[in-house]
Amino acid sequence: MFPSWTAFRLLSPGGDRGKLFVFIFHRVLAEPDPLLPQEPDAAAFDWMVRFISRNFRVMPLGQAVNLLKARRLPSASACITFDDGYQDNFSVALPILKRHGSVATFFIATGYLDGGRMWNDSLVESVRALPDQMVDWSEFGLDRHDLTSLRGRLNCMRSALERLKYFPHHQREAVAKEIARQSGVAEISALMMRSDEVRALRAAGMEIGAHTHSHPILTAVDDQQAYAEIAYGKARLEKILGETVDVFAYPNGNPKRDLAPCHVEMVKAAGFRAAVTTEQAIGGVDTDSLLMPRFTPWDRTPTRFAARCALTLLRGQ
Repeated sequence: MFPSWTAFRLLSPGGDRGKLFVFIFHRVLAEPDPLLPQEPDAAAFDWMVRFISRNFRVMPLGQAVNLLKARRLPSASACITFDDGYQDNFSVALPILKRHGSVATFFIATGYLDGGRMWNDSLVESVRALPDQMVDWSEFGLDRHDLTSLRGRLNCMRSALERLKYFPHHQREAVAKEIARQSGVAEISALMMRSDEVRALRAAGMEIGAHTHSHPILTAVDDQQAYAEIAYGKARLEKILGETVDVFAYPNGNPKRDLAPCHVEMVKAAGFRAAVTTEQAIGGVDTDSLLMPRFTPWDRTPTRFAARCALTLLRGQ
């Protein structure tokens, strides 16, 4: 049984004591994928959205932050957000959201629209494509891995992704692209949305936000490149949609490691009025609008998911 609506109203008051629970997702898989065990499939996302929509007032991020800062946020308010721009956000997640009468905010990294693929997905698809064997990526500054079992493939991905994540931005992209080429992975991909699908999301009542152009960790590039990424991603989305885009998600998003105060100022200068991190906490009336935290319980049963939501609100983090 889920906690009652009344319970969440008490745990998440509105007005002067307003709290905003912002859920973060990346993908919603049509079917479970053993190489992506952390990503919910359609069945899991369905009960998650059912729970969220029954226990929270779900609204777009921009509207929710405006109400929070004006101290007029209703009790038990929440946002559902997606990062990066995966195609399954449109083909799998959107029908589920519509079925439950819910809305979400989608943060798009524009450099991967229309056939692109993010560096991390190039690694995942390389591991998927390779036969059962030992793979040696030492020439790229990575390790040797045994791919003869699922555990070995998962360990390979975890190790390579964690190490490559903090390579210099362009080197990270180049290494992942070359590994994919050597592994026989096609350069053109259908993993990310097309521009027309982004427009269709917006036409369906969803909110579209920016997520830079090529998803650099902002602290890993110089200030000029960081601002160019922030501003160009915004401009590209505005051209696609024909309207202003004024909400933003920081790539990677750890406020202690992946962004600095200067990047918050860049986001403000670019014209954004709300931005989200990946800090696992609950936003309040005193939270900076450009540093809103997000959180999702990754529990795999409805009862545990609901319990962790309640506990997070109770603790305020």
